[in-house]
Amino acid sequence: MEPVKTKKTAFNAIHHILGGKMVEYAGFEMPVQYKGVTCEHETVRSSVGVFDVSHMGEISIQGKGSFELMQKLTTNDVSTLYPGKVQYSCMPNDTGGIIDDLLVYKISENDYLLVVNASNIQKDLDWIKRHNSFGAEVTNISDSISLLAVQGPKSLKVLQKLTDINLKELESYSFTIDEFARIPNVLISKTGYTGEAGFEIYVENKYAAHLWEAIFEAGKDEGIEPIGLAARDTLRLEMGYCLYGNDINDYTSPLEAGLGWITKFTKDFIYNGFLKIQKEKGITKKLVGFEIEGKGIPRHGYEIWDHNHQIIGTVTSGTLSPTLKKGIGMGYVCFESAKHGSEIFINIRNKPVKGVIVKTPFIKD
Repeated sequence: MEPVKTKKTAFNAIHHILGGKMVEYAGFEMPVQYKGVTCEHETVRSSVGVFDVSHMGEISIQGKGSFELMQKLTTNDVSTLYPGKVQYSCMPNDTGGIIDDLLVYKISENDYLLVVNASNIQKDLDWIKRHNSFGAEVTNISDSISLLAVQGPKSLKVLQKLTDINLKELESYSFTIDEFARIPNVLISKTGYTGEAGFEIYVENKYAAHLWEAIFEAGKDEGIEPIGLAARDTLRLEMGYCLYGNDINDYTSPLEAGLGWITKFTKDFIYNGFLKIQKEKGITKKLVGFEIEGKGIPRHGYEIWDHNHQIIGTVTSGTLSPTLKKGIGMGYVCFESAKHGSEIFINIRNKPVKGVIVKTPFIKD
């Protein structure tokens, strides 16, 4: 069997020219950083940064039965969507775990676009097709789409130069399709994964280089910089956003992960019986945020101890917060130990480092 080739986005050559440190991520060669994680993180918090997130998957669900399929597959209520709106949701499996978390774009009646995690594209496709008893047309269009996320307080000022659309009027979790930077049929959305103002720009691959050049030309006086995956991770963690594969996976339920707000029992989504029972009986573990009070950086897989140094959970995500200048993280702990303000200890290299459970996001408005 031939080894699977690492994929490259349409921006790959640009990353190399800019000196991006390239790594394999979810089957793609992606830039983990350019000038450094901290300065890239601070660029997004203070001005504007650009992420290549073309590795994300895009799946089109169209035709008769598409609405019924989406209602069956996802935990959120698709009936509340209308053309131009986006919804955060997840697909549960048959044991209450999460196959993937995703964004659902309603393009028009019987026309949806799903944006899924890169590592789950084939898994998601297989699951969707397996349960497509409604005759909907399911198409993987991931390889034809390039995607940039432009994030930061100056993102609006930069991108407004490239379009006649009044981006200020675009509501959170909404999108429009129009000309942008002289490129036709561009999908511009406002969701984000950093906690800052920002937009996502979807174009056909053939327009990728032009899009990059246009955005950086428009932002040259605003301190615009390319941002790697490492800063994307620290930014999302400061906001307490889940990362699939770390904080949520096939063995964690949306209720345990604090995603009850996207789990609508008013509709009959697939295998909701398990989650209904869990809701009625209560969860036994819960995803919490915590801050380190001493020196040390929590990392994925580290044990979480109580004051008796008994294991009560595991760290799922951790970092040194560039904004707070201290260790922060998320992890699952037994429900009885999940109260905000509870003292905990993180086992960092066999040394207990004191911490406290806090409410996320870590960065407040």
